[in-house]
Formats: sequence, structure tokens, C-alpha cells
Amino acid sequence: MRSARFRAAAGSVLLVAGLGLAPLEAANASPAAPSGGTGPAIPLYGATNPGSPADEIPLSISNPDLGSRNISYPTLIPVLPAPGMANGTAVIVAPGGGFFALSMKNEGFDVAHALANRGVTAFVLKYRLRPTPPASADFAAAIAARMKAPPGSPQGGLDLNFPPAVQDALAALKLVRSRAAEWKIDPAKVGMIGFSAGAKTAMDSILTAPSDDDPETLAPNFIGYIYGPMEKIEVPADAPPMFTAIAFDDPLFKTGDFGLPAAWHAAKRPIEMHVYEKGGHGFGLGRPGSTAALLMPEFLSWMEMRGLLPTKP
Repeated sequence: MRSARFRAAAGSVLLVAGLGLAPLEAANASPAAPSGGTGPAIPLYGATNPGSPADEIPLSISNPDLGSRNISYPTLIPVLPAPGMANGTAVIVAPGGGFFALSMKNEGFDVAHALANRGVTAFVLKYRLRPTPPASADFAAAIAARMKAPPGSPQGGLDLNFPPAVQDALAALKLVRSRAAEWKIDPAKVGMIGFSAGAKTAMDSILTAPSDDDPETLAPNFIGYIYGPMEKIEVPADAPPMFTAIAFDDPLFKTGDFGLPAAWHAAKRPIEMHVYEKGGHGFGLGRPGSTAALLMPEFLSWMEMRGLLPTKP
């Protein structure tokens, strides 16, 4: 099924908020506590993995852990619960960045560690991105020029249709389920949580998952859809339960159009929606002084309600 193209008009806002670059330094209310540890990156396609790790460029030279761009070599990075804490549920975390970058800390590892601390076997998905100029100044100029181009033109706006990322999400789901016994995972409890472009990637993995009898190739069993595009879509009859969250002051969604969750509800598929007064775009685990900081506790409570987590004492 083809997904609708999402375009936003405010170029300067998209460069800062849409790609999630500004919030990288200070978006989170508090750092995630250490979990059981981070495993080595796993090439999604094994020996046939495309691209090269050498193509990747850090967003910040002073702090390369914040994020990356020019990713051509897709990997899955396990973030495991402490020994004896795994509860059988797995979540693949898909960071955002407009398919030009990945917010690896704010929307990746911080989220994965918060999940692992509740016994969830988490995985950060480093999916393929559109190539950008190597020099940082040229990268910023190229994105700014794209955002300033007239909406609707081939060079204008932010195109959130990127099939390689969706292919990587489906490959990640298959990889996790194929190694479920090794990681002590229930293959029927493998979900995804995505942020911005990562939310779009998670959604498209639902819309494009093949319909066959192989349980490893199924769509995610549940989804966290965090400040992704909200346009109405055609909801599959077997769409999984969805938790979605966004802020009213998100600069990408000023119209307050909640067509997607409304369509999910109309299709009688399980959905929970949280709309925060403040938070902007790219808030990750929340901004200090805003109720968006409740995102992870609310997502975990939703997982408890759905039987995906044991109830916290």
C-alpha cells in the first residue's frame, strides 16, 4: 500500500525541529539509567548487508553519540535487560531525523535503556538514510535549501517516503523473531516504537508487511507512534494496537489534524492517544517542565494494560 507524502512548509522550522537536531543536547528530562548492557551492532542482512560503515558521519564531532547521517550500512543494536529481568517482550526503537539523520541518543539509546530497565529486550534500529554532503556546512545548506524550495516541487519539502528504511524495519522484525529463543523473546510480542521519521518507518512496516504464512515476516505486534505524520490513512483490518503521542505545539502539525488515530479508532483497532500542551517536535523522553516528560511512563503503563509487561509493584 502506498503511503501519503508528508510535506511541511516552514523551512527553518523543519531544519531544526523536523530533523530533530536542535533537541539532541537537552531534550530529555533525565538520562536513562544503565540497563543490562548494549550488544554489538548486528548487520541486518548478514553477509549481504548493503553499503559501508565508513559512509556514516556523526552529527557532532564533539559528541558523536548524539546522532549520525549518511547511513548506508543498516544495523540493529541490542540493548538488553539486566540478567534475569527479561520478560519476553521486545521493542525495536526507530529514531527520527527526516531520513537525512538519526537522533541516536535522544530517540534511540535513551529510549532503549528505559525499556530495558523494565525487562524489555530493546533494539535500536540504525536504518538507511538519504545521502547528504560530507561537510557539515554543506549538509546544513543543502537541507535548508530543500526546505525553502516551493512545497510540491521535486526539490521542496520533506519527503517521508523512503522505502529502504521500511525494508530495514521489516528486516529487523524478521531478525529479532528468528533469534527469539536466543534472546528469550516471545515472537508474538515484538513491537516497534518510532519517532518522527522513525514513526513513519514503523507505520509503513505495518502497511507493507508481506501477507504470508511465515510468522517471522509479520508486521510489529504493537506500535508506539511518536510525533509522526497524522494524516488519515487506510487502516489494515488486522492493524496492531497503537500508542501515539504528540504535542499541540509541534511545529509540523499546527493544523491539529489527527486523521490517522481517528481512522485507527474508526477501524475498531486498539489505540491510545496522548496530546501534550507543550513539547514541540523531537522531545524524545520529554522536556523539563512539560508533561511530555510522561511519555515513557505512559507508554509502559499502556504496555502493562495490554499484557506486554508485568505490572510494576
